[in-house]
Amino acid sequence: MAALLLGAVLLVAQPPLTPSSPVVPAAEPSQQEPPQKAGALQDDLGAGPAANGTLQQLPQTIIIGVRKGGTRALLEMLSLHPDVAAAENEVHFFDWEEHYGHGLGWYLSQMPFSAPHQLTVEKTPAYFTSPKVPERVHSMNPSIRLLLILRDPSERVLSDYTQVLYNHLQKGKPYPPVQEVLLRGGRLNADYRALNRSLYYLHMQSWLRFFPLGRIHIVDGDRLIRDPFPEIQRVERFLKLSPQINASNFYFNKTKGFYCLRDSGRDRCLHESKGRAHPQVDPKLLNKLHEYFHEPNKKFFELVGRTFDWH
Repeated sequence: MAALLLGAVLLVAQPPLTPSSPVVPAAEPSQQEPPQKAGALQDDLGAGPAANGTLQQLPQTIIIGVRKGGTRALLEMLSLHPDVAAAENEVHFFDWEEHYGHGLGWYLSQMPFSAPHQLTVEKTPAYFTSPKVPERVHSMNPSIRLLLILRDPSERVLSDYTQVLYNHLQKGKPYPPVQEVLLRGGRLNADYRALNRSLYYLHMQSWLRFFPLGRIHIVDGDRLIRDPFPEIQRVERFLKLSPQINASNFYFNKTKGFYCLRDSGRDRCLHESKGRAHPQVDPKLLNKLHEYFHEPNKKFFELVGRTFDWH
């Protein structure tokens, strides 16, 4: 989970900018045949359960995004439920051509072993902003339940930048200051991918072409940071899980500055890479971000029929 720490340095104010359409990668041609339907594939595999009665199942729920929205925190919290079996790694099946070309049999092999009554969940945050993914997921299972966790778009952009910055620093590589990345010719750089990932309404439109809104539960990532238990209760209800997670599973870690988890007497927090402090950002540049996302946010609120406490 990301902590919200913003400082101030001075920049020259610029006029508001109208957001452009998102930059999406060109579709890569695929010579692969589309994978079989989920149920048919599992029947065809004919693999019985393991000796302990567990088996690998295609996911009945996918956390589709968004990048730097809190997907890892959501998965860890959801994993507190005894009826949830979560894939440990981001599988990138539906968005990476090489993986998708392997077919659903390969996808199934990436899933954890679970009891027949358990719900298998995988998360790949890039799914939400990948144009091919909604149709591919629908082809696998049109009745799947999807989880989407979103944060204030401006804060998400800064978290996105911070992750890339630290990745470069860890490799001993230089990376430009946030102002140089966000600005081009004194105006917001509309080609910066992190900005496009935060234009939620455009990506949501792609998903709603294949799934009704009732199949997509939106988790408020900012509320999950401040008070996780009510948000997880809503997720349990959406997934039709019995209410097993309770308030005692969460405790605020004053050292880290965010909530950690307590399960069967064992405490655990997210990796140190989560919750990093954002770089200092000039308030005028921050205002530019808020203005940039104002209209797109309104469109998103209208699209999903609810509002969020975003700038």
